[in-house]
Amino acid sequence: MKSMHKIHIQIDEAFSGDVPPKLIREAARAALTHQHAASGALSISISGDETLQELNRKFLDHDAPTDVLSFPSDSDDPDTAGRYFGDIAISFPRAHAQAAGGGHAVEAELQLLTVHGILHLLGHDHDEEDRQAKMWKAQEEILTGLKCEIIEPNPDGQIPNPNETAG
Repeated sequence: MKSMHKIHIQIDEAFSGDVPPKLIREAARAALTHQHAASGALSISISGDETLQELNRKFLDHDAPTDVLSFPSDSDDPDTAGRYFGDIAISFPRAHAQAAGGGHAVEAELQLLTVHGILHLLGHDHDEEDRQAKMWKAQEEILTGLKCEIIEPNPDGQIPNPNETAG
């Protein structure tokens, strides 16, 4: 029996003309399929820096905007008779800035952030070298399958954040 994945996408009105929901949904499905995720649902919200900063401050005690946040859940989803994986929040302004800084399309950055967020929902992390290597490998395989123009984080091993300064 094929797994059913319900993906709720909410795009802030300010960015609705810039974010193709189909692209986000395809990236999400590719990540769930690659990870052999059981039936379930998740939500993806595309918002502005202010929203991400507020969520980052409220839930992670970091008072700064960020590109993507994942909020895993272990609850059940009545619509799919499966698991509710959780919520992902993506900052469109951050994605746009990171795409410009990396010299690639914002659509590619949105694919990367979607896949990255879903991998976090499914238990991946990059807090230790071996876990990071496993997460980056999965991310690269998924993005390669999507024919995404970027397949890996920047060379320092992190998703680039234009608010961070070197040195």
